[in-house]
This record gives sequence, C-alpha cells and structure tokens, in this order.
Amino acid sequence: MAAQSDPTASTAPPAARPAPPLLCPDCGEPLEQTDRYCGGCGLNLAAPRTPEPRPAPAPAAGSMAPPATATATGPTAPDGPSPDETGSFVLAPPQGTQGDSDTLALGLVARLSDPREEESPAPAAGQAVCVACGVGGVDDDGYCEHCGHAQPRQRDHQEQELEGVAAVSDRGLRHHRNEDAFVVATASLPDGTPAVAAVVCDGVSTAHRPDDASAAASVAGGESLLAALERGTGAEEAMRGALLAAFDAVTALADEDDPAARPHHNAPACTCVSAVVTGPVFTVGWIGDSRAYWIPDDRSRPPARLTEDDSWAARMVAAGLMTEAEAYADARAHAITGWLGADAVEVDPHVAAFRPEGPGVIVVCTDGLWNYAESAAEMAEVVLPDARSRPLASARALLGVALDGGGHDNVTVAVLPFPATVSRAGIPSA
Repeated sequence: MAAQSDPTASTAPPAARPAPPLLCPDCGEPLEQTDRYCGGCGLNLAAPRTPEPRPAPAPAAGSMAPPATATATGPTAPDGPSPDETGSFVLAPPQGTQGDSDTLALGLVARLSDPREEESPAPAAGQAVCVACGVGGVDDDGYCEHCGHAQPRQRDHQEQELEGVAAVSDRGLRHHRNEDAFVVATASLPDGTPAVAAVVCDGVSTAHRPDDASAAASVAGGESLLAALERGTGAEEAMRGALLAAFDAVTALADEDDPAARPHHNAPACTCVSAVVTGPVFTVGWIGDSRAYWIPDDRSRPPARLTEDDSWAARMVAAGLMTEAEAYADARAHAITGWLGADAVEVDPHVAAFRPEGPGVIVVCTDGLWNYAESAAEMAEVVLPDARSRPLASARALLGVALDGGGHDNVTVAVLPFPATVSRAGIPSA
C-alpha cells in the first residue's frame, strides 16, 4: 500500500539565517566591513590567516579508517582549508600533491608563516617605529604598517596636577580611543587673587573627529577664560566668552574637512563644562551633558549638582512628562540637545556662580563618570573625605569608580578645592 503524503506538511523553504556579525578572530571586537585593523587588539585583518590543523579523531573499535597521509586528489581536491562535518575548517594539502609528508609539511610551513617575519619597507624618516615588532612604521591611524599592532596613544590615560587643581582622563574599558580632553590652569587676577580653572570636554562619538573637537574646545576655552580673567573681566562674563571661544574652535574644524566628504558625516562636535575658583566665589559654565558637582568637606551638609543637562531626558523632566528616574531609564536619555560644533542648532552657554558657606571640592566630569554616580548624594559617597587636600588622589579614585562599574565610556574628571589652595598662581606643584 502506497504511503500517503501529509497534506499539512509545509513545503515552504526554511527562512534564511541572518548574516553573523563581523568579529575580530583574535579578541572578538565588533568590526565594520571597511576596517583594515581591529580597533581592540590591532590585528591586521588583511593578513592571510590559516587555522591550525586539527588531529583526526581516533577511529572507533572495529571501524575502517583511512591512513593518516590519505588526502583528496583529482579535480575536486580542495586547495585550501575545507569545512568538516562540524563546520570547522581543517587543512588539506596543496592541490596536486599525493600526500607525502615532505610535500605536505612544506605546504603547511608556507601557509602558516607569520606575516611579521616577512620583509617590510623601512619606516620613513621621522616616522614612529612600532613598539611591538620594532620593524614597521606607524601610520596616521596609529597602527603598525608591518604587523598591524595598535600603538599606545598618548591620550589613552592622562593626568595633570597643579597647585589647587588636578584632573585625570582615561580611555575606559570599551572604547578604542579617548575622545575626552581637559585643561587645568591657574592665573592671577589684577588684584593678585589666584584663579584656578578646569575645562573638561567630551567628544560626540557619532560626529566626525570627536577627539579633535574635544581637544580644540578645551584648549581654546581654557586660554580664553584665563586671558579674560587676567584682564580683569568678571568671572561670569569670562566664562561665557570661554564657551563661545570653544564653540568657534570646534566649528573651525569643519572647514578643514574635505567638502566632498562632508555630506557623509556630522561635523566635529563635543560637550563642555568648566569651573573657575576666584576668591570666595566659584563659577561654572557648560553646554551639553558634562556636569559639575559641589561636595562639601562637612558631609552632614547636602551636596549639589550644579549643572542641568542639555539632553532629551532633562527636557522630559523639565516639561513634567516624566520623572527623572523614568527619563534616565529611557534609551533616548543621553541624546544631547546642546553641543559645540558647526551643526549646533543654537549655542546658549549656561553660566552660574556660587558662594558656599564652607570648604569643599568642585567635581567637573564627563558622563563616563557620572553614569556611575548620577545624583549629588551618590557622587558625595565616592569622593574621598580628604579630596580637598589630595585632589589628584581623589580624581584617580573617581576614575576607579567608573572602571570598576564597567568603564563603558571615556572618563574625565577634575577636582578643584574650594577655597583655592594656590599660593603662587600658575606654578605647578612639585
């Protein structure tokens, strides 16, 4: 009796599987189609890579197994790695060989040669030499032209301490470069009063050249702020001018780009927050979502967050549409509504002055830190009790909080003691 076919059985072809994500074969870092090197470990993705040969499994008792030297021959013989039944790749000898051990060994040596052992042109005059292989020159992207190793970047970790202020900046644990920047400086007002300042900037990662944007903004902002204070300009006016100078510096970067490439990317952009201590008052200015906090020495007094973010979450809270907890739990929370750069819709510097009743420290930081200590109370818990007398140690400890929390972003933090502890304006501490 003929078997009956099942009319309910589906004849539709199986759904196509989504293409697997591109990952670095050495460290697992996500890759783009156009990447030449891995941003995590520096692997040269263009170099030939042949998997290690795997030993054949031992035959089961009573079964027939081919000799160890048996290979596929003829027109269908593979001339490179071929997949086994598990989907993994195993090595086959070069096409045309008969499986003799000498020929096969020579083929494996040729395929498994280390590209770092091959001859490479000498680095050009003045070109940096790779710290890994010591042979190749370093290209403009920071990778060795010979072995592909990513070179240490000066900005991956930076620290600076002056008398009365200290700052630390770090790449974090997930990003391939540091797109934050800072400037700390001291100056003297016309009446001899010392002024201590910190400017902290966070490059917008979705924009073009975010690291250049933060560097340009921090330098221009710091120079403008101190020059204005030394001329006798009031702190609030000087701060507003510093933020506008930082904006002009970042906007100028867009003019340097190739006009033909401009439609394909956003203009360089960053956020900025700055604080300056002048006598019994300190002044804070900002654009974006980098923040400043006040942490009193007397922890029985309440700490305070001194800035309001230019962000989607802050607008939702200000409009009464969400609570702060709801807004910052939303995936759109960190979308910024104010920044420095040619694509900024408007530039509205925020400036505020404060006169605390007692001593303490001002913490100026990017969201790479405050994501792990968002409220003023949480920030006060992680600031060292003796932060005013040890600002650098306190900045390092705050960096540790971010790294211990996951280090998902670049981290930059400056700590300014209040009142200022400067005895000689502009002279770095020993």
